Amino acid sequence: MDRGETEKQKMFAGEPYNALCEELVAIRTKAKRILHRLNVTEYYTDKFQDIINELCPNSAKDLHLEPPFYCDYGDHIYAGKEVFINFGAVILDGAKVTIGMHTLIAPGVHIYTAQHPQEADERDKWENCKPVTIGERCWIGGHATICPGVTIGDRSVIGAGSVVTKDIPADSLAVGNPARVIRKLNQTKDKKV
Repeated sequence: MDRGETEKQKMFAGEPYNALCEELVAIRTKAKRILHRLNVTEYYTDKFQDIINELCPNSAKDLHLEPPFYCDYGDHIYAGKEVFINFGAVILDGAKVTIGMHTLIAPGVHIYTAQHPQEADERDKWENCKPVTIGERCWIGGHATICPGVTIGDRSVIGAGSVVTKDIPADSLAVGNPARVIRKLNQTKDKKV
């Protein structure tokens, strides 16, 4: 049912939307221009951090992105204090992507919020998005993939190369494709890493 919402509003609400509409193409084009500046600017300078803050205005001002970095929109990324995202990360942020403070994301990690229908006729017409939440003090291993709608609990570790298709509870070590919890981590909840 169309309630007069824009395609961006539909996208962010998790409803079917047209990703190729003029509005969303213009927003992604602006983000790509900022990403280009980010990926070619010498980092560890004020200018570099200013570009990160322009791209991800809803994240903590100390968000660290190692270039190259890629995303769709940037303003749907909500990263807490002292989040570190290493080389080659991709975040498809059509829906909100929340990353808790002190979380480490290794090289080549992909985080997806976009989903597509399995039926080709439907896939030709629309897609939708589901938010992703990664808790505080997590470590996401290299080349892991986080799928739409997933929540990863605080202090959890996702093994390198894992594909996370379902929620992972707090204080868990999850590995594999699809990722599954192989053990609980015995961590002091009040201790800062």
